[in-house]
Amino acid sequence: MGATKVDGNDKGKVRIFTLSTCIWCKKTKEFLAQNNVAYEYIDMDKLDADEKDAALVELKKWNEKCSMPTVVVNDSVCIVGFKEQEIREALSL
Repeated sequence: MGATKVDGNDKGKVRIFTLSTCIWCKKTKEFLAQNNVAYEYIDMDKLDADEKDAALVELKKWNEKCSMPTVVVNDSVCIVGFKEQEIREALSL
């Protein structure tokens, strides 16, 4: 699947499902960058059809509505939307 990795401090497995044009997705990425957190993101609108189908299957496990951003931490915590305090808590920032 077309995930892009961003280097930073290891706070566990952090994956974000995003849209490249979404302001809240951009704010989430900026927040993680400002806090030097390593993460990977998937811009759903930039995937080809097969990749998008596979990404949607994974995304729906966490967020049935498929709204963006969806942040998944360590395959156990899911945060839908840019919720800075919840992200801080999930990553122990």
